[in-house]
Amino acid sequence: MAKMDRRILKTQESLKTAVIELMNEKKFDEITIQDIADRANVNRGTLYLHYQDKFDLLDKLIEMHLAELEEMDEWACKLDWIDALVPYFEYFEKHYLFFSTMLASKDTPSSFRTRLLASFIEGFKGEIDKESDKNMDLTEDIMVQYAGNAYVGIIEWWIRNGMPYPPQVMAKQVGILLDRSL
Repeated sequence: MAKMDRRILKTQESLKTAVIELMNEKKFDEITIQDIADRANVNRGTLYLHYQDKFDLLDKLIEMHLAELEEMDEWACKLDWIDALVPYFEYFEKHYLFFSTMLASKDTPSSFRTRLLASFIEGFKGEIDKESDKNMDLTEDIMVQYAGNAYVGIIEWWIRNGMPYPPQVMAKQVGILLDRSL
């Protein structure tokens, strides 16, 4: 695969940052292409070179974060809960602006939470303890729905409250709870 020009990457990053910053200031429907271009310090035409419209820009941004989380899923499932969750909470912390906008704002498209939840539920399907008797009378669908909703809910709570605990503390406590649940 050919290496992408750093200028293109820098432009795309500034457009993604601009749309998220603007979403913190006003409703997505009220944001114009000109607003995004001005914030990113590019011409309107530059945005159209990379994206079809603001919806495509936001969708590509969401896809990027979900893909990065899915990449983490591939190796994290080999670790115990606590060690596996530390990088996730560090990722949420590193990308606080994005996640606080997408999860904590009432004016953002709700599809992100739905997609994030579906991704975690899919990942939890392979984590159910089927060897011990602790889950003997439980249905897999209910277990993964419960764990997925609890996990996304705790991430939302953590972000909405300004990340009151460091990622390591969150990973340890959430890891213990997920281990009890799955």
